[in-house]
Amino acid sequence: MRTFEDYCWLTGDEGRNWLRRVAEDPRLLVRQAAALRKELSAERTHLVLQQVELRRRARAKFSEADRMFFTPLRLEQASDGTTASYKAGRFPAKVPLADLCCGIGGDLVALARRGSVLGVDRDPVTALMASANLAELNPLDGQSAERVLAADVGVIGIGDYAAWHIDPDRRAEGRRTTRVEFHEPGPATIDQLLGGAPAAAVKLAPAAALPEEWVRRAELEWISRGRECRQLVAWFGSLAERPGSRRATVLAEESPGRLQGVRTIFGQASEAVPVAPRVGRYVFDPDPAVIAARLVAALAEQHGMAAADPGSLYLTGDRPVAEPALACFEVTDVVPFDRKRLRQLLASRGIGRLEIKKRAVPVDPEQLRRGLRLRGDQAGVLLLTPIGAKVLAILARRV
Repeated sequence: MRTFEDYCWLTGDEGRNWLRRVAEDPRLLVRQAAALRKELSAERTHLVLQQVELRRRARAKFSEADRMFFTPLRLEQASDGTTASYKAGRFPAKVPLADLCCGIGGDLVALARRGSVLGVDRDPVTALMASANLAELNPLDGQSAERVLAADVGVIGIGDYAAWHIDPDRRAEGRRTTRVEFHEPGPATIDQLLGGAPAAAVKLAPAAALPEEWVRRAELEWISRGRECRQLVAWFGSLAERPGSRRATVLAEESPGRLQGVRTIFGQASEAVPVAPRVGRYVFDPDPAVIAARLVAALAEQHGMAAADPGSLYLTGDRPVAEPALACFEVTDVVPFDRKRLRQLLASRGIGRLEIKKRAVPVDPEQLRRGLRLRGDQAGVLLLTPIGAKVLAILARRV
């Protein structure tokens, strides 16, 4: 069984040397295992091989992944570098900040670039890795180890910190949940923390159901990266630019972990989108953050668009729009959804590469693709959407 000392060894000089050696070895990890076991225990062999693999997976999230430490669960839960950088930019600079339930330090490292930080996580191994990541990526006079504590957030005083961030555990009872009352810490503890330090950011699942008081007091922001909405942040106190409102933010990155651009849509939740009399020359697919924030109507109004159908999230119009919060498709054909007819249409267009997108249509895209017997050298996009009682197949190309 792996011990805390094994993790201390992994994050120390000797473990780092082994990680470097294994990462630079061109052989597959499984072929390196036998050689490692001749010099290391089975537990430490596993930790080295696992860490090298986790760093490779983490490159999709962090530009400096090869210098960081992870566990499988904490890597999955961590804010990616791009999102963390954006969120940190909403915090005041050159003041003490705290990151509670900090995990391996995705947000903590970004906050440390704003000023001095305190990280807290109740799991000692996780706190150890956050400390190692902070020391590696944000060294501060060699004192980074003192800036991460293994403790329960309920016993940490944060009144001296200008603002704080928290990522409550959504698996406190073993299964992931969007019900905030089952998070750890729960709303009662977070409200107590807010009473002593009101400027805060609470990271939650995009589908989380929030207490009414939070909805009234906080600014709710759904954030997406790479057309995936991974988190909702409730901003409180001075961090809330528009208390009681909601926003959808779409992040563009030049490389994993490096923020390039930001597009934000503000508004009030609404399902009332005007309906188009027909599918126009262009169809638009709103970003998942816009959908999660229920701001499709606000975005449609900004661009003079209409919904393809009262129950459809696809928007349509007769002119293209360069909008980071929308994927734009130029329509070539609109036909009733019939597999035989669709197969004939695709063959006549020479479509051999087909991206299939759908909204509220019970179709398995991969099964459909196999049944269409695609042949040809052209690429296309197939959008399936209900129109009234029928399903329409919209053949298009990305703009």
